[in-house]
Amino acid sequence: MEIAKLGEFGLIDRLTKNLEIKNPSTRYGVGDDCAVLSYPDSEVLVTTDLLMEGVHFDLTYIDLKHLGYKSAMVNISDVFAMNGTPRQLTVSLALSKRFCVEDMELFYEGLRLACEKWGVDIVGGDTTSSYTGLAISITCIGEARKEDIVYRNGARPTDLVCVSGDLGAAYMGLQLLEREKSVYYQQVEEARKKGDKRALEELADFSPDFSGKEYLLQRQLQTEARGDIVRKLREAGIRPTAMMDVSDGLSSELMHICKQSHVGCRIYEKELPIDYQTAVMAEELNMNVTTCALNGGEDYELLFTAPIGDLDKIKELEDVRLIGHITEEKFGQLLVTRDNQEFELKAQGWNPLSSESNA
Repeated sequence: MEIAKLGEFGLIDRLTKNLEIKNPSTRYGVGDDCAVLSYPDSEVLVTTDLLMEGVHFDLTYIDLKHLGYKSAMVNISDVFAMNGTPRQLTVSLALSKRFCVEDMELFYEGLRLACEKWGVDIVGGDTTSSYTGLAISITCIGEARKEDIVYRNGARPTDLVCVSGDLGAAYMGLQLLEREKSVYYQQVEEARKKGDKRALEELADFSPDFSGKEYLLQRQLQTEARGDIVRKLREAGIRPTAMMDVSDGLSSELMHICKQSHVGCRIYEKELPIDYQTAVMAEELNMNVTTCALNGGEDYELLFTAPIGDLDKIKELEDVRLIGHITEEKFGQLLVTRDNQEFELKAQGWNPLSSESNA
């Protein structure tokens, strides 16, 4: 069905008519000029992400359902990174004419799955037309007690540096998808040059080679916010001194914490958590796996610092790895290699405003 047949308000009604309110702080959701929220006893956390087709996602290899899920999760992750609880979400879309109503229903199905997982209410947004592809703007609203909020600027010398999950898998998943996309288009181009119609017809059923790499695809296409880690920290009585989610790469995020906290750090290569499939894929592509773990983006794991007195508690946490410690600022930000050499950390993660990113 063409979106124009429903119009803006008809589309919004179709996509949101069955939304159920889950949070008492949501007084009124979709259906008026503004949503009405109430947070009488806590601080309000607000985060926004803008995702642009061709810059942040490629519809060649991500379907709209997964895209909706990921769009919600990357915002929810920011609230968890502040040690908060996500409560509401607004969704704004700019659509070109190539999208139909059913496409948007798939996108909203992914959104709903992500929001249902963490008890988040979709409370509003906007839709408009686009001449350049799909644009997605998501705002997530959360809450936290003032004393519970964790900022980036709280790390102190002797603090432990920890990270959840494993690193580099999402980046390797992207490299895998890009490789298979390149193979497909090379074969199409060769068939066109030869005028081989039969080969072109067969390429309609092109099947990428993803065997043994399923985890990498999952990490790239099905982003998960680590609210489970926030819960484990609370249950263990651990309050991080600084925290971020790893969206642009571990080195980049760690340098943000060090800069804003006016401290240095020592990170140990041998302690970096790397999945087996990540290591295998890096070897296949002749890439340094440590570089991938340090600089690969979109892991959305939680990087945090904690007082050294919590060492025993942290050792007991499942899926949390101690990777280093905070030092005084004058000692710099260093990576200690497996053979005990020291190198200065560099932020080589993804920069959305670089000339290369916009090429």
